[in-house]
Amino acid sequence: MTGGGLLVAGTTSDAGKSVVTAGICRWLVRQGVKVAPFKAQNMSLNSFVTKEGAEIGRAQAMQAQACRIEPSALMNPVLLKPGGERSSQVVLLGRPVGEMSARGYHGGRQQRLLGTVVDCLAELRSTYDAVICEGAGSPAEINLRRTDIVNMGIARSARLPVLVVGDIDRGGVFASFFGTVALLSPEDQELVAGFLVNKFRGDVSLLEPGLDMLHGLTGRRTYGVLPFRHGLGIDEEDGLRVSLRGTVRESNVSPPVGEDVLRVAVCAIPLMSNFTDVDALAAEPGVVVRFVDRPEELADADLVVVPGTRGTVRALEWLRERGLADALARRAAEGRPVLGICGGFQILGEHIEDDVESRRGRVDGLGLLPVRVRFAPEKTLTRPAGEALGERVEGYEIHHGVATVTGGEPFLDGCRAGSVWGTHWHGSLESDGFRRAFLREVAAAAGRRFVPAPDTSFAALREEQLDRLGDLIEQHADTDALWRLVESGAPPGLPFVPPGAPA
Repeated sequence: MTGGGLLVAGTTSDAGKSVVTAGICRWLVRQGVKVAPFKAQNMSLNSFVTKEGAEIGRAQAMQAQACRIEPSALMNPVLLKPGGERSSQVVLLGRPVGEMSARGYHGGRQQRLLGTVVDCLAELRSTYDAVICEGAGSPAEINLRRTDIVNMGIARSARLPVLVVGDIDRGGVFASFFGTVALLSPEDQELVAGFLVNKFRGDVSLLEPGLDMLHGLTGRRTYGVLPFRHGLGIDEEDGLRVSLRGTVRESNVSPPVGEDVLRVAVCAIPLMSNFTDVDALAAEPGVVVRFVDRPEELADADLVVVPGTRGTVRALEWLRERGLADALARRAAEGRPVLGICGGFQILGEHIEDDVESRRGRVDGLGLLPVRVRFAPEKTLTRPAGEALGERVEGYEIHHGVATVTGGEPFLDGCRAGSVWGTHWHGSLESDGFRRAFLREVAAAAGRRFVPAPDTSFAALREEQLDRLGDLIEQHADTDALWRLVESGAPPGLPFVPPGAPA
């Protein structure tokens, strides 16, 4: 027996597909439904490693958490990790299979992956009562429809009903809903069941005449109007879409426990990956996290984080060009804390030998840690666990660089030299005891009277956030109608909205 399914599409990128998918998953699991998430193809520099050692998008890992199940490669069979403007690493079923240009991927490779994608979805549907799928971008990208495997391509192959999400906070949501349907072929339109408004501010009664008119124009109903709520995003896929200067990570509003706050500056390096590592810092009361791109912005920081990147050598050059490399060296000489994670750890070392990612050969690092890095063709994908600062730590590793540590003190399979720390472990700061111990070290080195809160549980905060997403769906969507879509598919006889897709 095949379980039910639903595809959550969007009028645009960042319309709220990931959040809505997670919310529907959490609402369903609270109803006793055995549910799983799915995204056929994801483009993201924020990824995660499953227990089996497969790399998938972090959004799908979070959606699996919303379903209260372990993530697997089946939930995100194709992951594209951009390496520049024109090429990406293709990760298939959790393993990298090579670099490919956008033209080469859309020119044939993508369509050949449709069979794999359909098989993964079918396997999930044979195991779960329901699979909630997430689209990518917009289903009405008519230039890409021929090779689409993530929006209407998978919907038509698997006969999935489609719910289109629109971000009303951006404006133009009615035109976006109408235009999305009107640019699809008759066969695709048959599957588009209706709409879901996201991020509405104000009195819903003022919106209802427009929703009635939209129903009259398209023959499709609106399944809910979700109100705007601060701090409800799950792990982003495509990086920070706004200018990074001055961007502050959403943080806990509780006052600091000690007399001082801690200021954390994250270097916004090119192709920044897994910047979600700093979410656990931002969750601590009294910790303020900013992304920065100028050396003067490091001046008042108590901790500087050099995060992961898909372009280590390029990021290293960028730090030098911007004057940030010199600012980091001054910090280290003054005994002021610096933390490098994954690519950031490699950057802080003595030198990098890279014949894989940039193919630049030997490049001098910043020399702040006694580490030498050689890029290997095979990617390391593991879920390590260990101890640091007297506390249990868990993390995950995603990197081609192999580090040889020649000195310093051991630190999470990396090292520490004075006030400079480096590790390949992503996610280590989510371990509560370790995070508090690390922040105490940072506060002492920075001369701050900062005290970590004794009871902050990052896992509990994540669960609370997922429950809030489930509450949004339960309270502001027609859940009975949503379940009928999942169970029975799109309503029959949905009208065609001209002009339809170009020939």
